[in-house]
Amino acid sequence: MGVNKQRTSPRQKMINLMYVVLMAMLALNVSSDVLNGFSLVEQSLNRTTSSASLSNQAIYENFEAQMKTNPAKVKEWYDKAQYVKRISDSLYNYAAFLKTEIVKEADGDDGNVQDIQNKEDLEAATHVMLAPKRGQGEQLFQAINSYRTQILKMIEDPAQKKIIAGNLSTDVPEKGKALRKNWQQYMFESMPVAAAVTLLSKLQSDVRYAEGEVLHSLISNIDVKDIRVNELNAYVIPQSQTVVQGGKFSAQIIMAAVDTTNRPVIYIGGRPIASSKGIYETVCSRTGDFTLNGYIETTDGRGEKVRRDFTQKYSVVAPTATVSADMMNVLYAGYENPMSISVPGVPVNKIVATMSGGQLKSVAPGKFIAHPTAVGKDAVITVSAQMEGRVQEMGKFSFRVRKLPDPTAFIEYKTADGTERFRGGKISKQQLMTAPGIGAAIDDGLLNIGFRVTGFETVFFDNMGNAIPEVSGSSDFTARQKDRFRMLGRGRRFYISKIRAVGPDGIQRTLTGSMEVIIN
Repeated sequence: MGVNKQRTSPRQKMINLMYVVLMAMLALNVSSDVLNGFSLVEQSLNRTTSSASLSNQAIYENFEAQMKTNPAKVKEWYDKAQYVKRISDSLYNYAAFLKTEIVKEADGDDGNVQDIQNKEDLEAATHVMLAPKRGQGEQLFQAINSYRTQILKMIEDPAQKKIIAGNLSTDVPEKGKALRKNWQQYMFESMPVAAAVTLLSKLQSDVRYAEGEVLHSLISNIDVKDIRVNELNAYVIPQSQTVVQGGKFSAQIIMAAVDTTNRPVIYIGGRPIASSKGIYETVCSRTGDFTLNGYIETTDGRGEKVRRDFTQKYSVVAPTATVSADMMNVLYAGYENPMSISVPGVPVNKIVATMSGGQLKSVAPGKFIAHPTAVGKDAVITVSAQMEGRVQEMGKFSFRVRKLPDPTAFIEYKTADGTERFRGGKISKQQLMTAPGIGAAIDDGLLNIGFRVTGFETVFFDNMGNAIPEVSGSSDFTARQKDRFRMLGRGRRFYISKIRAVGPDGIQRTLTGSMEVIIN
């Protein structure tokens, strides 16, 4: 049923040697004989690749046949083989596409990879692979790296891994590093069309070789899955090792490699359980740590009894839940407070939460918005969870409800990097003149809540020291206030006070203190 693994033939070794020699000759002189030599290597590579493709196809057909006769046994390896085929064909076809593009770049739209006219062209490969923005070299580099990573994951033989990793290596040789070239530049810059096409044909050959090695490994695993049992062990597979009080502890108890036509008998506390599938359940009415002990009995091929003991620890915990305010330890009245609610071991879509003293709205799985209404009265959040077909309360959580603190006033002006908030001190007249007015917000790194300014007062002083107040009935500077700004010289100052603002809670407040502004 398996397919014999093929090793590198003497002919293939000779092709590889020819390839190396021709590359060395190319470095010395690109003659017509050398370019024709590349054509010979190209033809040999294509024949080798074709043989590998036929061999690989035979393995795929073997997989198809076995999949039809025993899908349960073969499916795991069949699916992996199909994945290998997809990624191998993807890289192989991409290399074929690049060969066509390079030849067309050299010979025109009628260019034929099988009959290259301008083999010595040094610009075509450079243009297709390294041209700014549209060059394919970086994409090919990433594709080879990705393919190599995925293929090596499926190979266990260290020696084979080393061969494939070397064939598909994208490391730059020391000579290339000395020239500060990346892989794609080292491989394709000023490379004759014949050489570039041969390089891509070698990549195709390496892809088919790596594909074949993985396929041989996968097909051999089908027989490995026919387990020859020489040791039996009992296993307990619980649905969860932590159970909420009042819930059920559920576990499946099995013996490894058991014959489905000869199911074992499972004993708990000296008594056989009723389930024919080995499922054991018990109601957990107490909290604490518990141990499930028992044994399994079955018969071997000679009809003799085989017994295996088992033990499984589990814990029963009291109902619990976690409720946290995302931005603060208290809730603010009239404000949409973001909350996170979770219950250990329970999916977030099975959690239900309600709140007294306000509204609690779900905005995403596990995320809520709490909107308390009364300052000074605790808001209580009750969390429940849907478990085993019933709703169970997991806990109550109290939060103090406070009024939103007063915001901080600022003058916002534009800079080359965006906007800045001036909260007092020195400011240039230009920045002041471009600012529209006064803003206010709670912006302390924990909260970020904007307020609407409804009015404020500016106080200027004349040369005699007399105070000159100017009042604005909105957040904007008035024309008279801006006129005063224009009259201020360097070092002169004024004050902004009696700032009135309304927050998201709808409460209007007058901010204490004043903002000192000094013209810089």
